[in-house]
Amino acid sequence: MSIFKPTVTNIVSKIFGKIANFKFFFPIQYVINFTYVKSMKVDLSEFDTIDSYKSLNKLFTRELKVKRDIDKNENSFISPCDSLITELGDMFISRTMQIKGFYYKIDELLTNKFEDKKIYKIYNGSFINFYLSPKDYHRYHCPVDMQILKAVHVPGVLYPVNLKYLNKVLDLFIKNERVILECKTKRNQLFFMVFVGALNVGKIKFNFDDRISTNSVKKNITTYTYGDTHLKKGDELGRFEMGSTIVMFFEKDMVELTPKKMKKVKFGDMIAKIKS
Repeated sequence: MSIFKPTVTNIVSKIFGKIANFKFFFPIQYVINFTYVKSMKVDLSEFDTIDSYKSLNKLFTRELKVKRDIDKNENSFISPCDSLITELGDMFISRTMQIKGFYYKIDELLTNKFEDKKIYKIYNGSFINFYLSPKDYHRYHCPVDMQILKAVHVPGVLYPVNLKYLNKVLDLFIKNERVILECKTKRNQLFFMVFVGALNVGKIKFNFDDRISTNSVKKNITTYTYGDTHLKKGDELGRFEMGSTIVMFFEKDMVELTPKKMKKVKFGDMIAKIKS
């Protein structure tokens, strides 16, 4: 596979990242935070007050201060994040939907770093796309009790992932930088979580492995394997530094998806029932 060469989107995102991480003198930082919250209509009712964030990135990646009620049914998946469901449904063999009218091949999204037999398991399975807007809570959590088997970091460009670009850029998820997690449930059912980077900052962080570094100097696909990484439903997995997208793929006949397209969900809401 060819070595990825950084583009303008990556350079712009790095520059914006430095600005977002800079701690301005308090009155200036307060104005920046206040302007962002008001312009983006950010709801801080579950978070610290505007003046507590020492940089714009701290505001982006704010931590919940109110404990969320999550669906505790062991036969369900919860939403890993606060987001808009832009698409969901069943795949057609190996093809799935970016947005209505825009399809892509799951093999190309996941790359050749996973065993064929595992990718074949999700053919004709279910998928769901979560879009995190700039106003959303940017941390993500485990959707179910799970074991992480592998992570694959794929360098790429950093196009915006909003509806305008989903309807404009063919194979956007395949072109953008991403991190793919191969996971399994307690029942040994397979699912994948794909974390897609986006313009501005472009950082995807994981609490269980700080070696994974996106929008960095890495130019080749990097694979990380895990022997005993078990996490509980609701555990914090990591965070986006700026809004982005998560895509989940499930084995065929594994789940019944419950949300509606173009509806908002919050971390903790049930998004799928595990079929018995």
